[in-house]
Amino acid sequence: MSLFQLLLLPVFLQVGLTFALLFWMGPARVGALRRGEVKLKDVALGQNAWPDHITQIANTHNNQYQLPVLFYVLVLLTLVTRKTDFVLVAGAWVFVVSRFAHAWIYVTSNDVPMRFRAYVVGAFTLVALWIWLAFRLFLEVA
Repeated sequence: MSLFQLLLLPVFLQVGLTFALLFWMGPARVGALRRGEVKLKDVALGQNAWPDHITQIANTHNNQYQLPVLFYVLVLLTLVTRKTDFVLVAGAWVFVVSRFAHAWIYVTSNDVPMRFRAYVVGAFTLVALWIWLAFRLFLEVA
């Protein structure tokens, strides 16, 4: 497998996580409405009335449009500039594994300190990858 493919695979996994959460959230919301756990008028203008577990899924899904957006831009820029290397590939995998861990913790135990640790791993990894790419682009260090 090429470095190009090894970099794109975690991107596809991250996109898959986002879609999986979306496809889990929809039926969970419909089920809650059908069971009478929430009334449509109570959620028509906001999220506050959903049961906690559905809110956890929705929040986890919404989280996939925060840090991962910077990840997608990083990968796209890496590919366009042809600066893919082992550091960027390894970092992409660490980032995506941290996102899966964060999502898993959020939708299961929702242990906030543990969830925060997973978030921090991903955030610091992403910052490091951006710094690495900037060095590669502007200083030709690697």
